[in-house]
Amino acid sequence: MDQTLATEIMHAGHNVLLTGPAGCGKTHTLNAFIREAKQTGKRVSVTATTGLAATHLGGNTIHAWSGIGIHNQLPGNFFSSLSKSRADIINKTDVLVIDEISMLHDYRLDMIEEVARHVRGNAKPFGGLQVILCGDFFQLPPVSRAGEPASQFVVASEAWQNLEPIVCYLNEQHRQNDDKFLEILSAIRSGDVRRHHAEMLLERVDGELAQNSKVTQLHTTNVDVDTINARQLQQLDEQPKHYTMTLTGSKNYQESLKRSCLAQEKLALKKGALVMCIKNNQEKKYVNGSLGTVIDFANDTGYPVVELKNGRTITIEPDTWELRDGDKKRASISQIPLRLAWAVTVHKSQGMTLDAARINLKRAFVEGMGYVALSRVKSLSSLQLEGLNQMALMVSQEALAIDNQLREQSGVATTELAHLRANAKTRKATQKSAPKAGTWTEKLATMRQKYPNAYRPWQDKDDKALSALFSKGKPVHIAKLTKKFGRHPGSIRARLVKLFGEDAVLKTNSKK
Repeated sequence: MDQTLATEIMHAGHNVLLTGPAGCGKTHTLNAFIREAKQTGKRVSVTATTGLAATHLGGNTIHAWSGIGIHNQLPGNFFSSLSKSRADIINKTDVLVIDEISMLHDYRLDMIEEVARHVRGNAKPFGGLQVILCGDFFQLPPVSRAGEPASQFVVASEAWQNLEPIVCYLNEQHRQNDDKFLEILSAIRSGDVRRHHAEMLLERVDGELAQNSKVTQLHTTNVDVDTINARQLQQLDEQPKHYTMTLTGSKNYQESLKRSCLAQEKLALKKGALVMCIKNNQEKKYVNGSLGTVIDFANDTGYPVVELKNGRTITIEPDTWELRDGDKKRASISQIPLRLAWAVTVHKSQGMTLDAARINLKRAFVEGMGYVALSRVKSLSSLQLEGLNQMALMVSQEALAIDNQLREQSGVATTELAHLRANAKTRKATQKSAPKAGTWTEKLATMRQKYPNAYRPWQDKDDKALSALFSKGKPVHIAKLTKKFGRHPGSIRARLVKLFGEDAVLKTNSKK
């Protein structure tokens, strides 16, 4: 199935499983649907099974959204102790999105379904919500910790059987551009790795890369990654530049967002540092996973100037991550969307497209890990292996059986729902004429057309300039300050209060 038909099936109100191999455009399709659904006035709760995946979508974890937290079964007092705000969010939701569904335990999907049905007072599956599940069962499976019940994929749950989602199996490839490499990935995915596939991979052990430059290393453990990045940064004979994260929202939501986000609370960079973009840029200057090297720091703002692998040089400005709970924004983070990129874990690489990578799979410890890592790059020539073990070439036999069923179901849906494709042109024409609500990132981009420094950290030089204006003792016009500093009047007033106290606002004149 292609992205157009999958999108129209979701817009038609069907419950859906959006799936397919790495690089087929699942996240792109899901983001487009979420944006367009919100523009029509639908209230979309965007969630994922991990905090990292949730931040990519600007949402929350499904565990937090449903209120089940880390419980393995609903406590006897669950519904009586559920907060009114949590119940309101569940009640007001029209569409529930759950990303990285492969990592959700079957019994937890049943718990989430029971919560939605009970809170909404509706006997239909999930209380009548439209449910969009997204993920690939060949990627990381649900992990059961000590003391937790044995788990299976969500297809074994009662909730899945009752929901009966339409399967949209995307089969277009938007990442890999190498037929031999696609053959290897397909062989791993189908559980049919032959000798010649393994030999082609082994030829890439310490193999030369087409691009003669530094590349990101993928490792299976955080310890290896942190050690490599710290060592490499220390070896650069340059002065570090530090960037501190700014946050909004209550403390508990801030902490949750920080744990879920690739952005670092304190980011240290030097000229010569290998860095990776960790967010898709709204203006499409870079994407999540773009590699580059810090070559300078902007004179006026101090922001890092990065030469990307594609040869383009751009100044990387702070960006924003949000923790949203239904329609409510609980917390936000503003930080430079970069992290050191000499190394990253396989887990945190999910969703990224890497120009080139050196991958160490000697200690791959779970089925699907090798597939996730290898599928980050576009071709064999952009892959350099440090080693691999037998586990790296394995996928879950259960996932294999599930995948065969999903392909068949998607084929049936493609035929039976093909008529929905005709809706795409009409719907898009309607949306063009309708006012757009947009995501926070989109709203911020629009705001910065008028206020270029909106939601950016204040610089010391700006505070000094503001102080100098006030030291003259004459009334200062807010409109002039807005133009001078490129900030919203409310931001100007808040800064004045912080620097000079409440009386400072009395010395301003809101008129031009």
